[in-house]
Amino acid sequence: ADCGDGRAGSCAESLRSAGLPHARMSPLTGIIEPDPQPVEVTPVARVLMVIAPTVFRDEEYTHPKAVLEARGAEVVTASRTPGVCQGKLGMTAKATLAIADADATDYDAVVFVGGGGAEVFFDDPDAHRLARRTLESDRVLGAICIAPSILARAGLLHGVRATAFASQHDDLVAHGAI
Repeated sequence: ADCGDGRAGSCAESLRSAGLPHARMSPLTGIIEPDPQPVEVTPVARVLMVIAPTVFRDEEYTHPKAVLEARGAEVVTASRTPGVCQGKLGMTAKATLAIADADATDYDAVVFVGGGGAEVFFDDPDAHRLARRTLESDRVLGAICIAPSILARAGLLHGVRATAFASQHDDLVAHGAI
């Protein structure tokens, strides 16, 4: 077989040696495309999503949660206290864990969800402890929308390039983010 480069041999071998182990050349178009064979991915097994008691952004909670669950993750929801939380757009979600009781080492990832209500965590010592412990234990830490201000105020974004909802720019910079 020929990959169109004039060399004889297996196209797959040529693509692998070129650093493209999961690609193939289409026999119809001659275009290099992703190999249709599924690539084995290790899913994140357990994710803690932290939402505000009120005014969290519904879609910033529901969409990531649905994507994670579709990939096999167990998603646990935390807030200031366990119970029903109210989203900005009207949805309700049940927090089963108080953030004060959350242990970062029980999760593969921790995600702080945004929305105006996330301000309750900006200076919350439990939120800061959870965020710090997540990084210290080499877990994935995420923050959506205005929630990166939680990480900045916890001292975790000093010297780090960070992005957030535009309203948080000055807060991130004031707390050391670049």
